[in-house]
Amino acid sequence: MKPILVFLATIGTCSLASAQSKHVLFIGNSYTSVNDLPEMTRQLALSLGDTLVVASSSPGGYTFQQHTTNAATQGLIDQGNWDFVVLQEQSQLPSFPPSQVASECLPYAAQLVDSIRAHSPCAEPVFYMTWGRQNGDAQNCASWPPVCTYEGMQQQLRQSYLQMAEDNSSSCAPAGMAWKRVRAEYPAINLYSSDGSHPSVAGSYLVACTMYSTFFRTGTVGASFVSSLDAATASTLQQVASSVVLDSLDTWNIGVNDPVALPEHQDQGDGNVLFSENSVNATSHFWDLGDGSTSTENSFTHTYAANGTYTVVYVAMDACGRTDTSSFVVNMTSAGIGELDKARVWVTSDSQGLLVINDGSAGSLDLFDLQGRRVAVHAIGATGKEQVPLPSGTAVVWRFQTAGERVGSGLVVIP
Repeated sequence: MKPILVFLATIGTCSLASAQSKHVLFIGNSYTSVNDLPEMTRQLALSLGDTLVVASSSPGGYTFQQHTTNAATQGLIDQGNWDFVVLQEQSQLPSFPPSQVASECLPYAAQLVDSIRAHSPCAEPVFYMTWGRQNGDAQNCASWPPVCTYEGMQQQLRQSYLQMAEDNSSSCAPAGMAWKRVRAEYPAINLYSSDGSHPSVAGSYLVACTMYSTFFRTGTVGASFVSSLDAATASTLQQVASSVVLDSLDTWNIGVNDPVALPEHQDQGDGNVLFSENSVNATSHFWDLGDGSTSTENSFTHTYAANGTYTVVYVAMDACGRTDTSSFVVNMTSAGIGELDKARVWVTSDSQGLLVINDGSAGSLDLFDLQGRRVAVHAIGATGKEQVPLPSGTAVVWRFQTAGERVGSGLVVIP
């Protein structure tokens, strides 16, 4: 008898291990050098159990264009072996009109990223989103009104830094957005130095927390290193930075280069299953097929010798050793066509959702989305019709199973 295979997928996430050692290069200007942000970030990481080896090139007022021809900057890039390279543009330039940003900033951001990847193929460039001046940019207000206020300048900076990250398949460390949150919710914490532009110790500490969470994708709450701040202030800044980064990883393009495991499978009949993958950023593959068999192919057919439930684990890996894992269950039963008829259940659809018609035994109706995730379970009586409301346009895979293990399944699209 032809087996029925039911696939229930649960997608894993790419996670980074604890107690890591990473090499980080900071490229910027005084917003990086004031309060020694690289060293502050290193000490913060160390207090959380991670080791950062840091270096920096941060001449005062420097732009990306100047860094492209600076011997010290280029020497550090050429050194290679970086895990993260932080890129901070001159503090005002990314807030200028888009046409000016396009000509004076974006090409040099791309040039730096290209150079970084040429010497450190596995490095993650991280664009360091800075903050608006405390009272806006008075120097450029008359010629470009959006920067007349802090809020307007911050919005322009956000837009430009996210564009740089997206254009270059890179991450963005949203220090400016953490800054905005603190200003709005904790105004007693002064993030600025006396010039209303450069960071205070609290401001630099907030940036360090943002950097850590961007690198490691985990929070800084509970870090014992607090610089010269009091414990309560440091705790608040830790919480804000962690929340801003971790609540919106996709917004900040964090993980854009990670592999994404997208396994596929198809019942070929007689116990044969075709496994394949449509993964993103994956260069190698590993399959644990749940019956003692494994494979490193990206597409193959496997035969299960016996009925049963098998947990299949698929791991996608990129050339830098980053992984993503997906697991799903293959439930092979010996129910044939005749036994499906014995279940005597029909599932169709109308404008209200699913229409379940049962003329047999009571059972359980499981509904799955097209990624194999269970979205609902309904108890179905032995006879009659039952309506299961679902929105128009929904596609679901259904599986009906009676107490006697009779099974039926199918795909329904709600019109």
